[in-house]
Amino acid sequence: MKILVPVKRVVDFNVKVRVKSDGSGVDTANVKMSMNPFDEIAVEEAVRLKEKGIATEVVAVSCGAVSCQETLRTALAIGADRAILVQSDVDLQPLAVAKLLAAVVAKESPSLVILGKQAIDDDANQVGQMLAALLDWPQATFASKVEIAGGRATVKREVDGGLETVEMALPAVVTTDLRLNEPRYATLPNIMKAKKKPLETVKPADLGVDVAPRLKTVQVAEPGKRKAGVMVKDVSELVDKLKNEAKVI
Repeated sequence: MKILVPVKRVVDFNVKVRVKSDGSGVDTANVKMSMNPFDEIAVEEAVRLKEKGIATEVVAVSCGAVSCQETLRTALAIGADRAILVQSDVDLQPLAVAKLLAAVVAKESPSLVILGKQAIDDDANQVGQMLAALLDWPQATFASKVEIAGGRATVKREVDGGLETVEMALPAVVTTDLRLNEPRYATLPNIMKAKKKPLETVKPADLGVDVAPRLKTVQVAEPGKRKAGVMVKDVSELVDKLKNEAKVI
């Protein structure tokens, strides 16, 4: 069984994001970048399935600039067998990414696509669902446990009311949540081995996909600064402030 794992290069979660002075977007110059944490969980889960003998090959794929090769090398160091970069300098939106991944799926014919539920840069939470719709495959989102047996996937997923367990036939799309696993650290020997693993580069035109943006960003702004809190003497004063100043009751 082949597993395809899409990964995205994002601003590292430890970095304080800065907005460009012209409000056109986020400043990424000289900023530490890393693999999207949810995608890192997806890579780990795919590698674990391979270690259990369920999967035979794990293929990592990323869509974006040449610098995404670093993210793919990280996936290879964790345990992916090979990687594919869909190289594009266009600002790729969720639908474009989903179409590119659908084209890669048609080329690779995996039995399972497992990816992060969302990217921490745009928090769109759209690509997994769009990909499943384009492929007309069953999907399970926000997975906290994945089991594969007999050509079917059993997924425990996190919902507002608690946990839900769904079963579906393969091929399928699964998006990962934080509690699915804890990704391993890539060891130095594996990092060195990753440099020799195959990494294929293709262009959107090679896949027959138009990645022109459908949406336009009007403005990006930082959230307003929070005011300092105040101490109140008693409950009566607290209620008065909530009612007359905050106007929330």
